[in-house]
Amino acid sequence: MIQSSNRQLEEAKDSILFTAARSDIVMERGEGMYLWDTEGKLYLDFIGGWAVTCLGHSPAVIREALERQASVLVNASPAFYNKPMLELAKLLTDLSCFDKVFFASSGAEANESAIKLARKHGLKNLGGAYEIITMTNGFHGRSLATMSATGKSQWEPLFAPKVPGFRHVSLNDIDSLMSVMNRNTCAVMLELVQGEGGIRPVDVEYLYKLRKVCDEYGVMLIYDEIQTGLGRTGKLFAYELYGIEADVMTLGKGIGGGFPLSAMLTKEAFNLFDPGDQGGTYSGQPLAMAVGLAVVNEVVNRNLPAHAGVQGDYILERLHGIKETYQFTSIRGQGLLIAFDLPDPKGAELVSECLKEGLLINSPSPHTIRLMPALIVSRDEIDAMFDKLCRVMDRVLAI
Repeated sequence: MIQSSNRQLEEAKDSILFTAARSDIVMERGEGMYLWDTEGKLYLDFIGGWAVTCLGHSPAVIREALERQASVLVNASPAFYNKPMLELAKLLTDLSCFDKVFFASSGAEANESAIKLARKHGLKNLGGAYEIITMTNGFHGRSLATMSATGKSQWEPLFAPKVPGFRHVSLNDIDSLMSVMNRNTCAVMLELVQGEGGIRPVDVEYLYKLRKVCDEYGVMLIYDEIQTGLGRTGKLFAYELYGIEADVMTLGKGIGGGFPLSAMLTKEAFNLFDPGDQGGTYSGQPLAMAVGLAVVNEVVNRNLPAHAGVQGDYILERLHGIKETYQFTSIRGQGLLIAFDLPDPKGAELVSECLKEGLLINSPSPHTIRLMPALIVSRDEIDAMFDKLCRVMDRVLAI
């Protein structure tokens, strides 16, 4: 079996387009907080598919939703409504401050929809304004437009020329934002906690001022909650932590629990699209809608946002308990979106050694480690994670 898997992997490398430096591991199955590879090795997963598997791996509610819906209707085309679409749209608007929903398959698609809607607003209401202000070190996706919106310096030269019309400013610096605000500005788009940027939260005072500025200039305010939405920060939506609403919000990752699904939600005042402005072959596809309905209901009914808050506090407590031992320079996070900074740029080495130990973690930058486990994580699993992590740090950091 092992030889067969290894041979299959080597053959597959000839046919899979290279886009990432993947480990020579083939994951075969998952359950709860754990993954198993084809050699039977067990991994404790504190990446969660990049904050995707909010209910853990292969949860029964997703499996059962897929089985039920697949036996009734897989696809009817986006030209028609379907029952789970209606139910999920109503559920999301009932749970949030928003009035309308557009469904897609990925976070980048949801953010593309928000970008289009912002420019539609600029055309109809702001005399043709088209520029969108986004944040340095923000991340909004991998399509050409969302890469242009993303504020990662290493992406600046990629795939030039970029889509024009994006201005990047420093997070939590209202003066920086005001320096580029002009009559061409139609929207401001930001993450409430920068994920790929190393878990950097928005300041409450800054967000309050930003909301006032957007209201004063008639500019659309967009929250990218692709990573923070659906309970990850200890609230169902991160904006609830601030008490400051946006005009548009995007969701992805956790909303499908591992199944491709995303959404853009908007206030009624920005219900501006005309027929043909936006769409997609899989928009509102019944299988995805059934999964989304099952996932959101499970998160709400089990009160998993509150659980994420409690478990996140425990992780932060444990990290502060070893801060001096390993000389962490910063510990931060909200709910189950947590990061800490290493004294030396050994993030990649630490991730690699943890993989050998059977622990999956993430390093978004050389100094930073990010933890984003499933919302169902238990105290015992957190303790098991720290046992593995500390053994590896004893070797790699050599404090």
